[in-house]
Amino acid sequence: MKGPLCWSLPVLLVFFQPWETQLQSAGPPPCTAGPLDLVFVIDSSRSVRPFEFETMRQFLVGLLRSLDVGLNATRVGVIQYSSQVQSVFPLGAFSRREDMERAIRALVPLAQGTMTGLAIQYAMTVAFSEAEGARPRAQRVPRVLVVVTDGRPQDRVAEVAAQARSRGIEIYAVGVQRADVGSLRAMASPPLDQHVFLVESFDLIQDFGLQFQGRLCAIDYCTLGNHSCQHMCVSTLGGPQCRCRAGHELLPDGRSCRVRDLCNGVDHGCEFQCVSEGFSYRCLCPEGRRLQADGKSCDRCREGHVDLVLLVDGSKSVRPQNFELVKRFVNQIVDFLDVSPEGTRVGLVQFSSRVRTEFPLGRYGTAAEVKQAVLAVEYMERGTMTGLALRHMVEHSFSEAQGARPRALHVPRVGLVFTDGRSQDDISVWAARAKEEGIVMYAVGVGKAVEEELREIASEPAEMHVSYSPDFSAMSHLLDNLKGSICPEEGIGAGTELRSPCECESLVEFQGRTLGALESLAQKLAQVTERLEDLERQLANQQ
Repeated sequence: MKGPLCWSLPVLLVFFQPWETQLQSAGPPPCTAGPLDLVFVIDSSRSVRPFEFETMRQFLVGLLRSLDVGLNATRVGVIQYSSQVQSVFPLGAFSRREDMERAIRALVPLAQGTMTGLAIQYAMTVAFSEAEGARPRAQRVPRVLVVVTDGRPQDRVAEVAAQARSRGIEIYAVGVQRADVGSLRAMASPPLDQHVFLVESFDLIQDFGLQFQGRLCAIDYCTLGNHSCQHMCVSTLGGPQCRCRAGHELLPDGRSCRVRDLCNGVDHGCEFQCVSEGFSYRCLCPEGRRLQADGKSCDRCREGHVDLVLLVDGSKSVRPQNFELVKRFVNQIVDFLDVSPEGTRVGLVQFSSRVRTEFPLGRYGTAAEVKQAVLAVEYMERGTMTGLALRHMVEHSFSEAQGARPRALHVPRVGLVFTDGRSQDDISVWAARAKEEGIVMYAVGVGKAVEEELREIASEPAEMHVSYSPDFSAMSHLLDNLKGSICPEEGIGAGTELRSPCECESLVEFQGRTLGALESLAQKLAQVTERLEDLERQLANQQ
């Protein structure tokens, strides 16, 4: 961030009702130091009580009166979030402070969960886009994100916050009362002591900020004291910050510099992980997967092939934001499959009160095409007709017309049902029929999913074919279980050819293995008999 900016964040945090009144009479004039794109992400979950939310509303109103708001000056956007994200107004919506205040005063809290990671993702990809009013990156206008929250996120924030920071967004994390300090530190930009703020209650934010009222926006913080920066110092919204010369990056102490991590500075293309090594880098794969010849991608399930059909619950109980998490989860499954016409084929069916084939087994030949199609799936809502979905899968999804391979090829057929509640129709007939048809069934339940139904849908043993997560944001732990079961090299058909058991050479192989096992068993029995006879002789001698 370059050039002096308006107020340090602590100054921005004190504009509540008492100070709002002061600003109308004797407060400092709006700052005109330079343009800024400023987005506020406000927690409006159910844990924020009505009077606390009102205090937060006054905070925003008072803050606006301290800024030189305008299309060529400071642009302001406001987002509120709970289990979903709502844009109160984007950066380019208003150029007059009065219009912003009117929108803030009309704000109604969402009063649901606390999906902070989802809110940061929205801010990064949508709120700071040029379509929403952010200025082009070429203009080098600082982009600042202020997250105000009172609780622990119900989703992951570290990874998405790191992505936002890598895109040049400076993040301030403000925690109130019950906020989780670890999550605040995971969100904020370095140095953390200038970007993480924690106060005991909403009422105390005003007292917390009073000590910073005298800091004017034109102050050059770098000249006020010894900043100890190794390379250079720059005045920013939060005070003095150290910067490094080209080709270097700032260390966690906020002052020292080192040669830049190349993985963060280049489009390395590593599928899993990039590791810098001096002036070069290399790609790594997760345990159990090997790096391919291109030096970037990791091998996938290649020991065998399956026809995989995913049945995804799109009922109204899932809710739109959770349905997006389900699609992300489905794509994580696709990531460990060798998707190709000759390898693993994937089809997707969504069900609610009706059933809709989103794409059949034979449509897409690459993982990238499948993942793109998954992201394009639109949420259906309405009821939960799981039995109808199972019937559709048995009668249509695994037909050759839909892209399933002929039974004579003995390619395993796998069905994975994903649901969050009790079915509104009978599932027993078609769950049994699926298994009679040779389809290996997996059931993944979330939230209020019924265990008895999951077990009825799944193949035996249930312990290997049923997975459960208490909520949508915690589904990632199911991936390892599913990989070990669905991935052919670790589960179905592991390391074996798919041959008819009636073929001559298969029978010979079976007989050879059986005879070998019987010979080994006979040797062990002979050893046991010999030991028993020896014991009998010892007993006889003692008598």
